[in-house]
Amino acid sequence: MLRRLRFSFLLSLALVASISFASVSRAQSDAGAPPADSTAPPSASPPAPSPPPRPPLVTSPPPASPQPSASAPTTPSPLRGINPGRDARDLAAQGGQAPSGGEVAGAHEVFSDDWWGKARPVIELHGYFRTRGSVFHNFFLGRHSSSVTQGGDQQYLWPIPLDQSYATTNNGAGGGQNVAVCGPNGTQNCYDKTESSANLRLRLNPEIHISDNLRIMTQLDLLDNLVLGSTPESYAMQPATGTNNASGAQKMYPTGYQPVQYNGGYAPVNYAPIGFLATTQGSPTAGVNGWTNAINVNRVWGEYMTPLGQIRFGRMPQQWGLGMVANSGDGIDSDYQSTIDRIMFISGIKSMDLYFGGAWDFVSTGPTNANPFDVYGGQPYNTCNLCNVNEWAAFIAHRTNPELQNAKLAHGDLVLNGGLYALYRWQYNDIQQANNNPNTIDYGDQATLNNGLEPRRAWAVTPDLWVQALWQKLRFEAEAVTIQGQIGYSNLSQNLNSPVAVRQYGLASQTEYRGIDDKLDLQFGFGWASGDPYANNGGSGALQPSSTGLQSEFTQNGQPAPISTFAFHPDYRVDLIFWREIMSRVEGAYYFRPSVDYDFLRNTDGEKFGGGAALIWSRASEFEQTPGHHRDLGVEMDLQLYYQSKDGSLNDDLSKIGGFYTMLQYGVFFPLGGLGYLPGQVTVSGFDASLSAAQTIRLFLGIVF
Repeated sequence: MLRRLRFSFLLSLALVASISFASVSRAQSDAGAPPADSTAPPSASPPAPSPPPRPPLVTSPPPASPQPSASAPTTPSPLRGINPGRDARDLAAQGGQAPSGGEVAGAHEVFSDDWWGKARPVIELHGYFRTRGSVFHNFFLGRHSSSVTQGGDQQYLWPIPLDQSYATTNNGAGGGQNVAVCGPNGTQNCYDKTESSANLRLRLNPEIHISDNLRIMTQLDLLDNLVLGSTPESYAMQPATGTNNASGAQKMYPTGYQPVQYNGGYAPVNYAPIGFLATTQGSPTAGVNGWTNAINVNRVWGEYMTPLGQIRFGRMPQQWGLGMVANSGDGIDSDYQSTIDRIMFISGIKSMDLYFGGAWDFVSTGPTNANPFDVYGGQPYNTCNLCNVNEWAAFIAHRTNPELQNAKLAHGDLVLNGGLYALYRWQYNDIQQANNNPNTIDYGDQATLNNGLEPRRAWAVTPDLWVQALWQKLRFEAEAVTIQGQIGYSNLSQNLNSPVAVRQYGLASQTEYRGIDDKLDLQFGFGWASGDPYANNGGSGALQPSSTGLQSEFTQNGQPAPISTFAFHPDYRVDLIFWREIMSRVEGAYYFRPSVDYDFLRNTDGEKFGGGAALIWSRASEFEQTPGHHRDLGVEMDLQLYYQSKDGSLNDDLSKIGGFYTMLQYGVFFPLGGLGYLPGQVTVSGFDASLSAAQTIRLFLGIVF
């Protein structure tokens, strides 16, 4: 009997539920709602220019909801709270509150699938987090004297570590250091050629998609290249400065940041008295315990797609070709970027895969009236229109559609891509330079000397050609650029009738072959940057770290020589030691770079593990620029192992890096005669003037999303 009662009760509940569900489904169908089992997503494509008529959200009062069946349950049920008629009326009321007229682009009515089917705005978040550790051994290459002999400059290729003692090459002239704090009793000289450091960065690239045609792009760095252990509680950190008494005028310049000792006037009493007792790290704050803040906003720009093309405006990345000149620096191991303030328009002919456009660039606007109190409101503006560095850009490029390109390569066809990117830059006046030094602005003379201004009369034209050829598994890509112009007035020439010419040239190429199911990657790289043949004529145009300033050499007749040393973008990497770290970029030289990489593990889910090796031979374009007056600069060998996990949304494309990614790299650089001493420079008896190899070990840990 008990089983019969239980079965009857369950049968009644099932019957009641089926009747209630049928009533609700019928009511929804009568009210115009989609069926309950409909799973088709709303279309994400933009509407056609003239969409066909569709039922608007509000047309007429919805039909009355049918009364529930007489067999409907009289006990409370979760489905009894659904009233299709009331829900339809509430929906109509909400639809009437939708923006109309000028608040919505276009004069179309708001339709139900547009209003409820697309959640706007959509925020996408991409970026990466990385931690890098490096060991730098003997990066000063064993040189104990200045690497720049022309003009009497005393600048080393690489700063000798603070805890390294060394002798000079000329009986004490030019410096030398003895650090007597080592040994058992703390009075012996230290000998340590090694420096080690680690840093981290969290990069965020939020994208705000307001519609299919309108979005805002941003880039933020959190703890940008923060040196691990650099902001402990053991000291009150403060920016450090040095002084330069050149030309009789004392100038301050930043040298990093250093600790203020305990009770030195800044440190709170709760700070640890020595570094050995530190227990925590502080957030970096510019001017307090570092030179930068914990959060930096690098870029913000908008993009709007019109029927004629796309408009971009704001502070945005600049990238072209191989990145030899304009390099956005968006790689996970990048340190430098090309970021520009620009208003840009891009259009094209899609059927021909042809794109073209132009831009107005705000390179430098000179002085403004901005002040610290602008945080309360107000709009600062440029106060010297003739000081602006103006630039116009134009480009035309052919890039085959990726799907069509893959199809052509699969059929053995040749694919050609390429384009031309041209810049025209000019400046009429500029801010007065201190003591004719182009790297120092003399603000003290602004009140008495032409409001602190001087003529510049500078202009330059930069055509940049990029070509790419693809055939099966072979890729050849090259970029060639020249900078032609002049500077009318500077420390090189203070006569507007005798301007200094700018004549620079650069070339980079990459040849790549992939085989064995794309596991094998063979490459050959070549690059050339024009040098300065007049560097030894009483000037200072020698190769030196970050020597991107103006040269001051002269021709045989005493006239200013052309500015001819070309420098690659610092994020165009070819090695681990010489050009990346010691010189900071390829300049005034050419190199040959064969390399091989092989994926021992390569899965379709994105997981891969592999290794590689590269050999780089570097030579100077003009031997006069080298410290030793020889073309051969050195030979470097780099080795690496890398691993990528299968986690991450980007791993469906094995050509990209996604999820967890790590690298272990080793490099050794053997300096050659171009980095040695000139005859007669070593005057100390018994001094070892031989060069020694530099080595590095790098560990990279990253998460890409």
